[in-house]
Amino acid sequence: MKKIKWSDLIIFVVSAELVGALAGILAGNSFSFYKELVKPPLSPPGWFFPLTWAVLYALMGISAYIIHTSDAEDDEKRSAFIIYGAQLAVNFFWTIAFFRLRSIGLSVGVILLLLILIAAMILRFRRVSKAAAYLNIPYLLWTIFAAYLDIGVLVLN
Repeated sequence: MKKIKWSDLIIFVVSAELVGALAGILAGNSFSFYKELVKPPLSPPGWFFPLTWAVLYALMGISAYIIHTSDAEDDEKRSAFIIYGAQLAVNFFWTIAFFRLRSIGLSVGVILLLLILIAAMILRFRRVSKAAAYLNIPYLLWTIFAAYLDIGVLVLN
């Protein structure tokens, strides 16, 4: 087993967390908007989302660190990081589309694209490291649930 480079691991985790934090800041007062919406069954309370996303961003950062420190060819790592960056960007934009722009229709399209990118990232990560891929399964599952919520909000509002 390789020795963990703690500074690199922290950089990857903090970088992923910052994407979520910046999206949250730019989204504005998202809790008041969320409270106003008619929500589908199984909708968790508003406080649950930041907690869940903090864990998921940490897992993303850890998985990216695993890719970074793997013995894979540079081309494999590069293609994995391109998809990783793309899904982070789309994830970031979803928050803006839903909360800042309050465009639920747009956010549904964005989250469907995000699901495709997460699946592609998991498949690409798996070619480099099964552990890195598996760390993103909770992210995929949560995003499937979030898509259900997003579509439910669109239908009900």
